[in-house]
Amino acid sequence: MKKSYTVSQVNHYIANLFHTDFLLKRVNVSGEVSNVKYHSSGHIYFNLKDSGGVLKGLMFSSRKNLGLTFPMKDGDQVVVSGSICVYEKMGDYRILADTIQLDGVGLLYEKYLLLKNELEESGYFSPEYKRPIPKYVTKIGVVTAKTGAVIHDIYNVAKRRNPYIQILLAPCKVQGEGAAETIVQGIQRLENTDCQVIIVGRGGGSIEDLWAFNERIVAEAIFNCEKPVISAVGHDTDFTIADFVSDQRAPTPSAAAELAVFEYEKFLDHLARTEEQLQGQMVSKINRSYQDVAFLEQRLKALSPLSRLSKQKERLKYLGESLKKAMDVKLATRKKELEISANHLHDLSPLKKIGKGFAYISDQGNQAIKTIKQVKEKDLVKVQLSDGQFDARILEVR
Repeated sequence: MKKSYTVSQVNHYIANLFHTDFLLKRVNVSGEVSNVKYHSSGHIYFNLKDSGGVLKGLMFSSRKNLGLTFPMKDGDQVVVSGSICVYEKMGDYRILADTIQLDGVGLLYEKYLLLKNELEESGYFSPEYKRPIPKYVTKIGVVTAKTGAVIHDIYNVAKRRNPYIQILLAPCKVQGEGAAETIVQGIQRLENTDCQVIIVGRGGGSIEDLWAFNERIVAEAIFNCEKPVISAVGHDTDFTIADFVSDQRAPTPSAAAELAVFEYEKFLDHLARTEEQLQGQMVSKINRSYQDVAFLEQRLKALSPLSRLSKQKERLKYLGESLKKAMDVKLATRKKELEISANHLHDLSPLKKIGKGFAYISDQGNQAIKTIKQVKEKDLVKVQLSDGQFDARILEVR
């Protein structure tokens, strides 16, 4: 009977072959990623395939932070560096990845992510450095190609919104070798003009076409520009480093013109409404001022010496009338009392008795003569009757 080997022995033998092969200890393999799985342990399992085959792959969690700088997903074209090893228990082999890098376009994207993360950590994207776009811009600068749809779109939109807007063009290359340098030069030229805002942009394209706007020198030129910068690179779904550094991102060049240029007709309507509001506020203010002046005049009049003197005169007049009324009442009361007393005295008066046939006789000194002892012959006396008085001489005393 022929000698046989166990499965474990065969797998172990094959594993030793892989282990002793110098080429398989450090190999770079390119292909498309599929069936990516991020395990809860932190390990990453994936397949690497091309048109002719599939190779299993594994990256341990201890290598992930050092060897993988982008979120790997199905469909990525990558280059995996590592060693080929055999998993003896299952009898299969795989590449044990030390580093995984994007391949081709992926390398550009990785470079884009590295610069983006670096600039973000340096504060290039911080909101506190974003300058506001002036509300009423009368002159804009544009950094783009001198031919093509971009400058025409910006021109048409800007002139439609405000026919009096002035546009300064700093022509530049928007792709290819040297494009980034010409973009920087255009920004710097417009920074030295009297334009109030700068639009930097181009139309859509691939990541290679848009790469000039992902260069560090362009990002630094936008960040250091003293004037507000609006980026308008590509389409709505395209994002470049310039978009993150600029003060305002527009999804398209036409949208950038919309952001930069105010609508002249709406401005005139707003101006008319504002003028009407100001006039109304001014009339209200004047009316309130008149009311305030009238109030102050009344108050001043009330506090003036003449007003106080007039009030004192009125008070004096009132007191005089009150006193006169009080005196009239008092006099009337006294007069009544006097009449009563007079009637009482009249009842007690000698004249009342004289009126009944008696007379009141007094000497020349008005002393009443009550006895004959007070007179003698030839004395003059006064005789008072009820209706008058006469003098008499004593002829004889008996």
